[in-house]
Amino acid sequence: MSRNKKLLRRLPKNIVLMVISLFCVFPLFWVVVAATNKSVDVLRGTLIPGTNLAENWKTLVSTYNIWPALTNSVKYSVVTTFVSLVVSSIAGYGFEVYHDRGKDSVFKVLMLTMMVPFTATMIPLYQMYAGMHLLDTTVGFILPEVSAVFLIMLFRQNSRAFPKEIIEAARIDGESELGIFFKMYVPTMKPTYAAGMTITFMNAWNNFMWAKLIMSNDATQTFPMLISNMTAGHYTDYGELMLAVLISTLPTVIVFFALQKSFVQGMTGAVKG
Repeated sequence: MSRNKKLLRRLPKNIVLMVISLFCVFPLFWVVVAATNKSVDVLRGTLIPGTNLAENWKTLVSTYNIWPALTNSVKYSVVTTFVSLVVSSIAGYGFEVYHDRGKDSVFKVLMLTMMVPFTATMIPLYQMYAGMHLLDTTVGFILPEVSAVFLIMLFRQNSRAFPKEIIEAARIDGESELGIFFKMYVPTMKPTYAAGMTITFMNAWNNFMWAKLIMSNDATQTFPMLISNMTAGHYTDYGELMLAVLISTLPTVIVFFALQKSFVQGMTGAVKG
């Protein structure tokens, strides 16, 4: 009887959560349905899957050169994620393990930079990168994301749970500082790396404003830029457009669900034992 009462008490909360979940999932459902319909059906708001998926794919591939854009997005995202994780984890580790007042002051300045919107630094960054001839290059794309302040903060906070006794014991045994970091710290902080990988990959994949600013060559454009160009003409095929949006969404969805468990552990400060 008491169990039934508990279920009844939870029922309103469960109903609210189900409604919220439906609102969250609906946009993705609509994109999937729209990708299978004709443009006119999409404009009508049809919520029933159609039979035009193959035709939309043929039109998309024949009209737009999607493979170079996809390749560029994958390349930029993977390189950005790898470099950013290496730099940010070393910085977060250093701020916590080699702790002193000077580093605390530097870290406070870094935290303040999170309050500065990207639009305020966008033009100076462009002028600086143009002067260094880094426009239309992979280096120019990834450099602004290399030292992500949020990732540095995440690694620093989670490094507090890393056993300091291991570091002292390794130093006594003659292990180098780089050896301690790569052999002991990195394997232990796998959940944090998974969380950082998810966040950085999604940000890099969806990066549009900076890519649009520095990538002026069609050969270097990313997939979000290609999707933007699809709406620039006098006529937009919305079935084709929604298929492109669906393709653009899949990599981030796959990465998130593949690392979901580790992502949650990393964001809550869990350390792999």
